[in-house]
Amino acid sequence: MQLKNDLLLRAAKGEAVERTPVWLMRQAGRILPEYRAVRESLSGFKELVETPELAAEVTIQPVDILDVDAAIIFSDILVVPEAMGCTYEMIEKRGPIFPNTIRTEADVKKLRVADPHEHLHYVLDAIKVTKKALNGRVPLIGFAGAPWTILAYMVEGSGSKTFSNARGLLYTNPKMAHQLLRMITDTTIAYLQAQVEAGANLIQVFDSWAGILSPTQYREFALPYISEICDAIRNVPVTVFAKGAFFALEDFSKLNCETIGLDWNMEINAARQQVGPNKTLQGNMDPCLLYSSFDTIQHETIKMLKEFGPQRHIANLGHGVYPDTDPEKVKCFIQTVKEYGGAVKG
Repeated sequence: MQLKNDLLLRAAKGEAVERTPVWLMRQAGRILPEYRAVRESLSGFKELVETPELAAEVTIQPVDILDVDAAIIFSDILVVPEAMGCTYEMIEKRGPIFPNTIRTEADVKKLRVADPHEHLHYVLDAIKVTKKALNGRVPLIGFAGAPWTILAYMVEGSGSKTFSNARGLLYTNPKMAHQLLRMITDTTIAYLQAQVEAGANLIQVFDSWAGILSPTQYREFALPYISEICDAIRNVPVTVFAKGAFFALEDFSKLNCETIGLDWNMEINAARQQVGPNKTLQGNMDPCLLYSSFDTIQHETIKMLKEFGPQRHIANLGHGVYPDTDPEKVKCFIQTVKEYGGAVKG
């Protein structure tokens, strides 16, 4: 299907664009009253993720309401460990909890390399439903968590400030850590390939907990597996977003991906120098900017756009939009990107 708006894909590939494309991580979610209305009619978050028609509905809401240049399928990175046999619960105001953690080699043996068509069919169905409903308006982004981040949750059992159990495993039983990372990577590759087959136009890999590892550990336990994923997904552009991994930008320049996501702690000019001219950069506005005045949002957004330049940039926040953000402030950010970009090119 021919896309009516293919700015995101052209920017990712390094092709010329009329203006900078813009979307937001976590754009489908709690900032929108329309999302909350759907969510409150259900038993919980997982019912929404696992019901393709509803997942498609909330995926498309930001396209309709916020006028972003891409949709991202409504799902969660933790569907992968669940598909492998390590189930999670999503507790309101607490986040994910794993009733059974992976702490021993016996625990690893109970897991499986998941078949996406059998164990994650609801995400693939949601992509198909979304693609049909979008009818080529904008690209659809598929995604998965990076293997280290998924291991961190499976071993820790929940979110954590330190992930001391997961990080400790890398020292106490590195062999087991690599065994688990191997299974997660094999599952993730198959899952992302299935997302592309179902209709995803671009893939993003989220390494949410990259920044809690030392550079040495990151290069042993995270980077090689991300590299494998990038090598395996070659028929659509791939974005790697590793929060806090400023120390690995030069390593990312060697990955077989098109776009590197920057968090708000990363300096734009320094990142460009480390990554080089042949990757697109995505980001990297501080989500807290959207708590400020409309004038401040416009000023800081234009400042960011000038620093990135008009090509090889996808405008986004440096992390997911926070749930208590005013949707009107989000619209201000998006419209500023669109109007400034158009004015520069015009």
